[in-house]
Amino acid sequence: MYKIFYKTELYVGKGALEQLKVYKDEHILVVADPFLKESGQLDKMLAYLDSSNDVAVFTEIVPDPPIDTVVAGIQAANGRRISIVLAIGGGSAIDAAKAMYYFAHQQGLFPDAVLVTIPTTSGTGSEVTEFSVITDAEQGTKYPLVSREILPDVAILDSNLVLSLPANITADTGMDVLTHAIEAYVSTQATDFSDALAEKAIKLVFDYLPKAYKNGQDSEAREKMHIASTLAGMAFNTASLGINHGLAHAAGAKFHIPHGRLNSILMPHVIQYNAGMNKGMQVTEKKTAHRYQEIAKLIGCSAPNPRMGVRQLIDAIKSLQKKLDLPVSLRAYGVLPEDYQLYKQEIAEATIRDKCTDTNPRVPNVSEVVSILENAF
Repeated sequence: MYKIFYKTELYVGKGALEQLKVYKDEHILVVADPFLKESGQLDKMLAYLDSSNDVAVFTEIVPDPPIDTVVAGIQAANGRRISIVLAIGGGSAIDAAKAMYYFAHQQGLFPDAVLVTIPTTSGTGSEVTEFSVITDAEQGTKYPLVSREILPDVAILDSNLVLSLPANITADTGMDVLTHAIEAYVSTQATDFSDALAEKAIKLVFDYLPKAYKNGQDSEAREKMHIASTLAGMAFNTASLGINHGLAHAAGAKFHIPHGRLNSILMPHVIQYNAGMNKGMQVTEKKTAHRYQEIAKLIGCSAPNPRMGVRQLIDAIKSLQKKLDLPVSLRAYGVLPEDYQLYKQEIAEATIRDKCTDTNPRVPNVSEVVSILENAF
């Protein structure tokens, strides 16, 4: 037996921001990316809020938000009895807001607040998940906060907000979507429900990510990728993830590579490892290889057997990386050999401890993680 739980109320499509007009006489803590404030986009979005609302705005968000940012965001409420925490931005802003919401609840500061999210990138799926990743800056470690309490109550998916996303962010976040969906599909906790969500997300990424990257004003491609991001988020919120994310969390804390880009670099090597594909191109992890074969067929590959399915899926991912002008190795991104040697053991050990690794289809040891990292370097 397993339990499926979908809590978040979704408002989807162009003009979905109109939903903000329903909030009146509320005390709202807005947590938003600083770029949105600097560009003037945040003011345009907040203009949808009725003037009867009391609004405090916090925009001191940095990538991989540290604990200090969470504390500062709670303090920005200035003693207000916050009734809505409104998160606007990419994964870092939404993750920070979720952590603020959680710890404020724990301290009895926002006892009756609801959590509303408005993603402005198409990647993390954080608007529908019970995950938040926070960084301990002193330790150089990322910690996933996992609690049903931080599942957003409402998510507003307005694809107009992502039309101006730069091409490189479109590529990075889009590959994060693909990683979420593929890892959910081969997770030890995968179900028919998560499979359906993951399959649709994978298909949308291969069909629409190159289009959104090539032409950011392609409104159909933007909307499909925005939906794919949320579908993949719902998939992994049900099934969890795997070593691709465990390794990305650990390596990202050391090498400071954008999360989606790092996931992309690691993905072919993780797939090869999970399938048990040896140098002779045989697969030893047949059940997982068969799952990858199903994905390959889904995206139009012939995949006549598990071995060919794995090979063709890896080739399709590499082809997608090429279309998106993405680096295919840590070295190509700019990681120095001496830094790689300095941190590889520590990264591998942190990967084993990461909660995402718990649901990987193959149970890794430290030396195997180092080997994956070596191949990715």
